[in-house]
Amino acid sequence: MKKSMLALIGLSLGMSLAQAQDTKVAIGMSGWTGFAPLTLAKEAGLFKKHGLDVDIKKIPQKDRHLAIASGDIQCAATTVETWVVWNANGIPTTQIFQLDKSYGADGMVVKPTIAKISDLKGKTVAASAPGTAPYFTLAWMLKKNGLSVKDVKVVNLEPQAAANAMIAGTSGIDAAMTYEPYLGAVREKPEAGKIIATTLDYPMIMDTFGCSPKFLAENPKAAKALADGYFDAVEMIKKDPKKSFEIMGADVKQTGEKFEASQKYLRWQDRAANQKFFAGEHAEFSKEAAGLLLEAGIIRAIPDLSKLADTRFIQ
Repeated sequence: MKKSMLALIGLSLGMSLAQAQDTKVAIGMSGWTGFAPLTLAKEAGLFKKHGLDVDIKKIPQKDRHLAIASGDIQCAATTVETWVVWNANGIPTTQIFQLDKSYGADGMVVKPTIAKISDLKGKTVAASAPGTAPYFTLAWMLKKNGLSVKDVKVVNLEPQAAANAMIAGTSGIDAAMTYEPYLGAVREKPEAGKIIATTLDYPMIMDTFGCSPKFLAENPKAAKALADGYFDAVEMIKKDPKKSFEIMGADVKQTGEKFEASQKYLRWQDRAANQKFFAGEHAEFSKEAAGLLLEAGIIRAIPDLSKLADTRFIQ
């Protein structure tokens, strides 16, 4: 009896010690479909398996860097060019793995009278505020067609409101920047406007995961565990899609079926895709994005681009 009690106490202590060793990390993100494997990794116990105690906090994109600066969170998920903005604004952050690439999930909707993007010169475009992904998408698409944001009048509307303005035929708005699921609502009403370009035409919306340099320096094993947990989640989606879609959908109040439909316009990036991306594409894109951000007046100076990523954790 005593031996059994001692064994139970020993087991309990062992479990307690194991739990105590779990590294706590708070992540800032939104309910965007591309970030969902992080939720899956938490809810399916994949982060826990790698010794992490993860707390996911839903924080708007415009506030995530402030949460990192305050220490409220240690890591975050956002678009690649946003890390350039954060570092340029004095919030040091380092990307450690790629989450997803948009394949048609973000786009530009125009009135039927607009034949091509260059026709938007002097026209009015609805888009989110500077520093957001929709505004950057607008600046990128305009530049690729010989224009800049200075050649159009930008009315600040969030993606859902921008799509609704097009569907309603709002007078004075010639184009709008939006993304799924609101882009899909426009697809269903072709009379309201046409989708003239998406990230299939301009592959420039990519999401990555990063942390403060302080956290990475003090917790390299935890950083590796975050990457491994994410890659495990991507594998789980491949092996058990039904269960995965249900878990990820529940987080954004969607059924598994609806969530499955929402993810068809993006691609989550596995370990091999990450290694390929950070071998060259990431640096090239960051350089081009930084130049555009500077030109558009979103940043005042280009930060040290060599410090934007640390690829140790995707090997």
